[in-house]
Amino acid sequence: MEYHNPVLLKETVDGLNIKEDGVYVDVTFGGGGHSREILRRLGPKGRLYAFDQDADALENAIDDSRFQLIHENFRYIKRFLRFYGVKEVDGVLADFGVSSHQFDVAERGFSTRFESDLDMRMNQNNKLSAYHVVNEYEESQLRDVLWQYGELRSAPAMAREIVSGRNPDPIVTSEQLKAVLKRFLPARKENKILAQIYQAIRIEVNQEIEVLKEFLLQTPEILKPKGRLSFISYHSLEDRLVKRFIRSGMFEGEPERDVFGNFEVPLKKVGGLIVPTREEIKINNRARSAKLRIAEKL
Repeated sequence: MEYHNPVLLKETVDGLNIKEDGVYVDVTFGGGGHSREILRRLGPKGRLYAFDQDADALENAIDDSRFQLIHENFRYIKRFLRFYGVKEVDGVLADFGVSSHQFDVAERGFSTRFESDLDMRMNQNNKLSAYHVVNEYEESQLRDVLWQYGELRSAPAMAREIVSGRNPDPIVTSEQLKAVLKRFLPARKENKILAQIYQAIRIEVNQEIEVLKEFLLQTPEILKPKGRLSFISYHSLEDRLVKRFIRSGMFEGEPERDVFGNFEVPLKKVGGLIVPTREEIKINNRARSAKLRIAEKL
């Protein structure tokens, strides 16, 4: 399977501060670009575990005795590391969102560029697909999905239009969905609004926000002291969660204070926000929205 070069490759792997004999996890294996760079920096006693729920990614497995690819969702990171006898690791890398490969395969239904059946499943064994969301969700559920995950101001009217448009025949393809929502897609903003609609449905189909929260909550438990997290996000919902978790170990509210009035938090941020250079964006347009945050366990 052909995959594009990973975004912020050097910066993300640099963020892990790799030790030659360390144990690392790449939870978004994809084409294996980040994993190959980690392996390049590891010594013979180093170890790398990688996760990917997409069967397509398995074809990129790396033939290296230091490497183990786990065909699972990274929400189960702690459970599967324990299965392999690993309690603590020196670093975790994540490149969230949809891989370039998933965007480029028309039949997966992730991209607004192609006509395809409504799918959008990262794990093709999942029962819930974009088809089910569009055709079986109540109007109130559709409104919430479009509002929360797409941040679309027209979410209530769009939800009404979808419910009306799926009767008597279901909405099966991306082109049919575009036709139903045509009045919300002015020519100059069509691509932007479509991207928000697709993002909302995709996040719902793959439970991306719940998965991210479950995963983040496990990271302090599996990191060794001074262990690093190096995470790339592509939209504000993800980035907000990552930023808040690094700052406070929580998604809402404030952490408890110790007897001296200091916040008790598991992580500290390392450096500031890192974004791709103009040169990288020129080579890979999908890098334009990437945000890299690095943290270290206290």
